[in-house]
Amino acid sequence: MGGFIFFIIFVVLLGFVAYHTIKIVKQSEVYIIERLGKFHKVAEAGLTIIIPFIDKVRSVVSLKQQTMDIPPQSVITSDNVTITIDTVVFYKIIEPAKAVYEIQSLKKGIEYLTITTIRDIVGKMELDETFSSRDMINDRLRIILDEATDQWGCKIDRVEIKDITPPADIRDAMEKQMNAERNKRALILEAEGKRQSAITIAEGRKEAAILDAEAQKESTIRKATGEADAIKQVAEAKAKEIQLVYDAIKDSDPDDKLVQLKSLEALKEVAKGDANKIFIPFEATSALGSLGALKDVVTDKKNKKSKQAEELKEQPVEKNTTNTENHE
Repeated sequence: MGGFIFFIIFVVLLGFVAYHTIKIVKQSEVYIIERLGKFHKVAEAGLTIIIPFIDKVRSVVSLKQQTMDIPPQSVITSDNVTITIDTVVFYKIIEPAKAVYEIQSLKKGIEYLTITTIRDIVGKMELDETFSSRDMINDRLRIILDEATDQWGCKIDRVEIKDITPPADIRDAMEKQMNAERNKRALILEAEGKRQSAITIAEGRKEAAILDAEAQKESTIRKATGEADAIKQVAEAKAKEIQLVYDAIKDSDPDDKLVQLKSLEALKEVAKGDANKIFIPFEATSALGSLGALKDVVTDKKNKKSKQAEELKEQPVEKNTTNTENHE
């Protein structure tokens, strides 16, 4: 019975010693090991053996990227407007021993440093600038915090401003201003649209007027060309007719008076056309040159015929008178 109790005590002591001697470190974690109250080593992932009652695990440090949500802070801008800024910080421990021994609480240090830095940066800016310069604020915060936390074995990867909340009255004024700005832009766009529409309509009318004028011009040119061609064709036809008449008369060996008469008859037919201009062949101009002489010839003929008719009327009367006298 006493041996069994001794065995139980031995197993318990063995388990106790094994628990304090054998340490299994998880992935992405490290153990800070102290020996007799002094930093001994950093135990990385895997199996680690320590001496009980001599070595001690001071802290378990995560090597993962961590986030810290900074409580919303009231900040006064340079134009004396109090705004509330909500921020989140992304950081990673790269030197676990410094993170444990160089600062009492790494998270508290990052939090307080972030609050003071935000107030310093935003306090030098106006309200409107804070809304339009978030990226600049984030970059400056990250640079300042990264430099300050380097001695703590910590690296600041990112700093993001989640929200900037102005007071209610300022928010109402900003909403009214935004509405006014939207209405202004809408009116400007509407006016620009009307102006562009008027310009487009005017350009369309201008193009239509130009095309109409060009069409009328082309129509007038074509009409005039057609009329000129028609006149030319009529004149050429009449000239050919005169030439044929002239050739026919010439082949029949006529005298000059007959030639002149035939030429005048042909010219009379030409003058009956609708054309305002008459093209007369060169051969026909001789007839016009002797128009006066032809008139005299025709007049002489008429006078001779009239005399002959009168003489014929007088001859029978004289004969009858002679017969009567003989009879008596």
